[in-house]
Amino acid sequence: MWLIVGLGNPGKEYEYTRHNIGFLTVDHLIDQTEARSLSSSSFHGELFKSANLLFLKPTTFMNRSGISVQAVKQFYKIELDNIIVIHDDLDLPFGALRFKQGGGSGGHNGLKSIDEMIGRDYMRVRMGIGKPAYKSQVADYVLSSFSKEEQQNLSQWIESAANATLELTKHPLGIVSSKYIIRAKN
Repeated sequence: MWLIVGLGNPGKEYEYTRHNIGFLTVDHLIDQTEARSLSSSSFHGELFKSANLLFLKPTTFMNRSGISVQAVKQFYKIELDNIIVIHDDLDLPFGALRFKQGGGSGGHNGLKSIDEMIGRDYMRVRMGIGKPAYKSQVADYVLSSFSKEEQQNLSQWIESAANATLELTKHPLGIVSSKYIIRAKN
């Protein structure tokens, strides 16, 4: 069994913000695989299943995502090697797609929460959202909507990330990384 987690914040006001790129990608995967809902309040999130894939959108808000991930991990007895977290990444330019196993949180509060609850050695699909000019603008930036230019390539980028995520459940990280690495468009 695989657990694929998309990070984001619940609520309409956050739906199409940069911080919710993980939710948007998991929504695409749910549609693509015709997953069915398994949601339960004990999971602290929206949970869906298709074959051997579980898709999770924590509803705990970003800073407490680990509560939801831990609940699903424990209930389904999922190993860390079979967990993939899709998240926004300020350190990558908009449109970039990278993959890694384990590592630090890079200041991402959702990853910090997950690390505290289950450890760090899970796979990550890092979706670059760029960063604002000043560090003091980060909170407003990640909670803002994509620009018109960014929206032009958003659905294609989400589809690529979704396809790469499914490949990670079948092939080693190195193979998927070399096939799907996407650099930002200049």
